[in-house]
Amino acid sequence: MSSLPVLSINPDNPQPRLISQAARHLQQGGVICYPTDTVYGIGCDIFNLKAVKRIYRIKRRATSKPFSFMCADLKDISKYCLVSNTAYRLMKKNLPGAYTFILPTLKIVPKIMISKQKTVGIRVPDNAICRALIEELGNPILTTSAVVGDDTEPMAEPFQIEERLGNQLDALIDAGPVYPAPSTVVSLVNDEVEIIRYGKGDTSLFE
Repeated sequence: MSSLPVLSINPDNPQPRLISQAARHLQQGGVICYPTDTVYGIGCDIFNLKAVKRIYRIKRRATSKPFSFMCADLKDISKYCLVSNTAYRLMKKNLPGAYTFILPTLKIVPKIMISKQKTVGIRVPDNAICRALIEELGNPILTTSAVVGDDTEPMAEPFQIEERLGNQLDALIDAGPVYPAPSTVVSLVNDEVEIIRYGKGDTSLFE
């Protein structure tokens, strides 16, 4: 087993002291693993370029494929994206929830997080730990599933992540098992609703 700091956090009532500890790792440029409403994810502060590059190395992913990031609340999204009235109404009905929305980006977002089409993927997960962590940090958190290289199945149990990725992380939040299912990805660019990937989130409102 690794010497990875493991924080056991209550998924329904996250302990503020432990959320602060986890956020401190992010503030110091760390990469941590945390539960979401879809999978266990790994992430960092989107404004820490060194940490973002570390995640690309951990995931063995080309930097030409940007990661999504999480905001704590719908109202925060407009700081980082261009949100039309139509997009806002659709997101308001579905967030927090198991969706990744593709939106045109604003200049505040670091270039490494932006696609060639000048868009970003944004989540507001239905997970109290995630949202508390983002609020404590004060910045969005890069989010990607705890899957590496050729693996196809996300890991459901924290101990699996510790065994597989422990030496590459700075902390792991243990909130019990999360039975993985990917988020539904919906593009709202130019007010055209397009489902890019079917996942956990209900798509009936978009079809």
